[in-house]
Amino acid sequence: MSTCKNNVALLVHACDSYEFLYKGFDYTFSENWDFKIPCNYYFATEERTADVSGFANIKSGKGEWADRLVTLLSNLDEEYILYFQEDMWLSKPVNPKFFTALFEQAIENDWQQVKLHSSGVYKTKETTNFIEGFNIAEIDNEASNYLMSHQITLWKKDFLLAQLYKKEHPWRNERKGTKRLKKLNPLILHVDYFAENGAEENNNNRNPSERSEYYAVSFNSTLNNNAVRFIEVLKLGSQPQKDYAEEMQKHYDNDLTHNGNERPKKEDLFKKLKTFIQKSLGS
Repeated sequence: MSTCKNNVALLVHACDSYEFLYKGFDYTFSENWDFKIPCNYYFATEERTADVSGFANIKSGKGEWADRLVTLLSNLDEEYILYFQEDMWLSKPVNPKFFTALFEQAIENDWQQVKLHSSGVYKTKETTNFIEGFNIAEIDNEASNYLMSHQITLWKKDFLLAQLYKKEHPWRNERKGTKRLKKLNPLILHVDYFAENGAEENNNNRNPSERSEYYAVSFNSTLNNNAVRFIEVLKLGSQPQKDYAEEMQKHYDNDLTHNGNERPKKEDLFKKLKTFIQKSLGS
């Protein structure tokens, strides 16, 4: 289908406070992705400028998570969105044949949501449709959780926009969006294409070729244990990659936020109560 490229946008939805991760996303994506895959590439920030190989930098402006995403989607012409976030780093190559066929079938069959990551929260039902050995399974909506998730997913843009309520932060959107989708009970498809954080396959596949993988490297604005594998790989790369690996190691060892700051120390409940009593007595 020659119009495929014009109908699919690969959108990386990033926030400015995670700017430290942009370079790592760039290195790992460029290493494992095939830019011949027929889609248009957008790296979306809030106000900061990002230079990521192969991507056009678009900006949403400041605002709550859902509102920023609505702004971005409303300004894209493509009918389908392949959704990524900046802390999802590829660790295995992708197969362009899989994505070309997936995009063509999604457009032809008007698919609304195709989850592309394996996770134990999904219960699926086998179908007769396979792409490159991967079963295009149906999600059992009643038995599954996180029907609304921000992991790698192919969305019909209008359907994704309908799941975004004003002023919802990402956690509320996943939680309340899942409740809304359970009530709506749409057809949601699932493919074991990406092993999310090394997850096993959910479906009955037929020796699928080139199953890819990604790891989420961030938790509470700091690098998590998944980052270690990438630090080790980048240490063996070019000089800029070695320098970045050294920065990552510093952040990881010192539990620094992505802004390079120390994580704020939380006062325990007893200390808060003591401070409150002292202030009350003082007044």
